[in-house]
Amino acid sequence: MMPRLEEDVAAWLREHDEAAARRLIDALYPQVIRIVRNHLPFRLDEEDLAQEVFAQFFRTLERYDPTRPLENWLSRLALNVCLKALRSRQRRPELRWSDLSEDERRAADALHQSPDDAPAFGSETKALLHRAMGGLSAEDRLVITLLHLEEKSLQEIQSLTGWSSVLIRMRAYRARRKLHRLLQGLA
Repeated sequence: MMPRLEEDVAAWLREHDEAAARRLIDALYPQVIRIVRNHLPFRLDEEDLAQEVFAQFFRTLERYDPTRPLENWLSRLALNVCLKALRSRQRRPELRWSDLSEDERRAADALHQSPDDAPAFGSETKALLHRAMGGLSAEDRLVITLLHLEEKSLQEIQSLTGWSSVLIRMRAYRARRKLHRLLQGLA
């Protein structure tokens, strides 16, 4: 942890120094917003979720172990807040053709006709994937995002989630199968 962050954490814990809290938010915001954007539940505002991450951060900061990197602790906390938001939102178990935009429909048609060319379709395919991922459980969505979209290693995912490598691989396999079925159901 950078010396300035250490001082600000200590100031917040000691006297709830508002200036220290502002400096912590300013320094850690880019990391939090990146995580929130990658794990944002459909139809939720990223700023609201980032605010919830920081609220949780300041509520639980006294439990932080200063011998470990603050950034890692914050990443895990942000992922847990996103998972909680994913679990709590009401989602439909299926993706319907009428839910898709015109671009997403074209991408779905193209995927059905030539699935090997999927990366060539770009943003439409990515938007369709994010929409389809709304049909996955929070944990399945998290593992797919970390493993395939953020291209994190098994070890990185283990440190972020606390899951074993066997559990991560199993979840990823099952989540890919679910995504395949969801996308096949659009045909």
